[in-house]
Amino acid sequence: QVQLVESGGGLVQAGGSLRLTCAASGSIFSLNHMSWYRQAPGKQRELVADITRDGSTNYAESVKGRFTIARDNAKNTVYLQMNSLKPEDTAVYYCKMTRSIFDYWGQGTQVTVSS
Repeated sequence: QVQLVESGGGLVQAGGSLRLTCAASGSIFSLNHMSWYRQAPGKQRELVADITRDGSTNYAESVKGRFTIARDNAKNTVYLQMNSLKPEDTAVYYCKMTRSIFDYWGQGTQVTVSS
């Protein structure tokens, strides 16, 4: 069993910053392909950022230049550094690992950005 636990969410004013952490545990050989998603009320879950095994990154257009995804393989941890936050970033943020034929999801962490 693979477990993913997100942390670091909270309430922040527009223009502020947060760093989300995704800690992986269980049957882990490597982090493989890791992703951050978010879901706001009434909206579908959307991909925010992902990072491949070789460290290549991709970002949603809405967060480019503001968010940074990174991984620490020694700690089995993935981060999402969020800067210049906007109210539109308010959502539950989820960590996902893709390994073999399986996707593993964390429970999510709430990010609320006030204007």
